[in-house]
Amino acid sequence: MEKLDLRKELKYLYAPSAKVVQVVDVPDFQFTMLDGEIEEGMMPGTSPSFRDAMGALYGISYTLKFMSKLGKGNPIDYPVMALEGLWWVEGAEFDITRPSGWKYTLMMMQPEHISMEMYLEGLAQMRKKRGDQPAFAKLRLERFREGLCIQMMHIGPYATEMGTIDKMVAFAGKNGYKLYGKHHEIYLGDPTKAAPEKLKTILRHQVRKV
Repeated sequence: MEKLDLRKELKYLYAPSAKVVQVVDVPDFQFTMLDGEIEEGMMPGTSPSFRDAMGALYGISYTLKFMSKLGKGNPIDYPVMALEGLWWVEGAEFDITRPSGWKYTLMMMQPEHISMEMYLEGLAQMRKKRGDQPAFAKLRLERFREGLCIQMMHIGPYATEMGTIDKMVAFAGKNGYKLYGKHHEIYLGDPTKAAPEKLKTILRHQVRKV
């Protein structure tokens, strides 16, 4: 059986430094995605729709993994990739310290051999097993090219991300970059299992040369 490990192959994107800001050019990849919005007065950790969105993304990702592993002809086994989130506020700058009007696209990278046909079959299997949950209707398989970005590993609670963001903004200013686009987080730690001070989150932001 063929083994595939995208985290190792893409180490420059999924294992950045926690000490220095890095400039990366993120190629075109395919992701399972789901859009949503945090209910007013709630945080991601307390939002029912966010919980359902996570469940749908993990569900389809593990379904596709096992379909690939058990596939006839050319079975391929691989670890499921990390959960990622694009965050923004309509008509305003996204502020990690102000949880209001937060919109998101949750996504998980899928290997290139995962086809649309496999994805649709996996979605049908999930509906048969779990019922037609509302979050399933929001899922999609789509390509995404982020392009030129800066990124850094943040270690600690999500609430303290501002310190790492400030370093990234300062780096951009000193090196002739301007930030634009959505706030991107890649969750390497499980907040339900890891101590808050040990959580690892990659912070990434699109930039362009000024």
